[in-house]
Amino acid sequence: MAELIRIEQVSKIYNPGENEVRALDNVDLKIYEGEFVAIIGQSGSGKSTLLGILGCLDVPTSGRFILCGRDTSRMNDRQLSAVRNLQIGFIFQGFNLLPELTAKENVELPLVYRGLRRDKREQLALAALEQVGLSHRLHHRPSEMSGGQQQRVAIARAIAMRPPIILADEPTGNLDSRSGGEIMQLLYDLHEAGRTIILITHDSRIAASAGRVVRIHDGRLTEDSQ
Repeated sequence: MAELIRIEQVSKIYNPGENEVRALDNVDLKIYEGEFVAIIGQSGSGKSTLLGILGCLDVPTSGRFILCGRDTSRMNDRQLSAVRNLQIGFIFQGFNLLPELTAKENVELPLVYRGLRRDKREQLALAALEQVGLSHRLHHRPSEMSGGQQQRVAIARAIAMRPPIILADEPTGNLDSRSGGEIMQLLYDLHEAGRTIILITHDSRIAASAGRVVRIHDGRLTEDSQ
């Protein structure tokens, strides 16, 4: 398998000096194309900071993050944004849907920002919503859907541009066990279809279902089942 992500001696320090907080402490990590990796840690462990770096939402204080062969530490904000748009699909615990937009419009919105033509946006949005089993809910707004359905819309939005990496941050955290199980099955299906899945969680049961488990504690990786 080709190497997709390489983190080398990455540290993230907040409030440098006497009261500094070392959220990440010399972390090394490699993730390969086609893996399903769960990164598990409790609140304050550093997993949210690691998520920010993996998603090109933040940059390390020191060290290097190589994504798809490119050194992100050398990129400016515009270049990081372009990498996020092309390489990473985000799924968040809180769904992050706009309440005034329909399911189809929510999925299309990032495609508008990417400058796609209207017919192409519609084609990609319809295909993504069909893939998550919501072709019958195209014109429903978030308030007209269950939590599980809203998360399916969020997944459709994440996969519409067919990014190679899906970064899922506690994707079942706001769902009941049945809806959570359905969302996890969608992630398994995406993995089977060739996507690289990185799942951030505090739940050991969910982490155990991934092909590889990486544990983080106090800013350090303490376990890797690779």
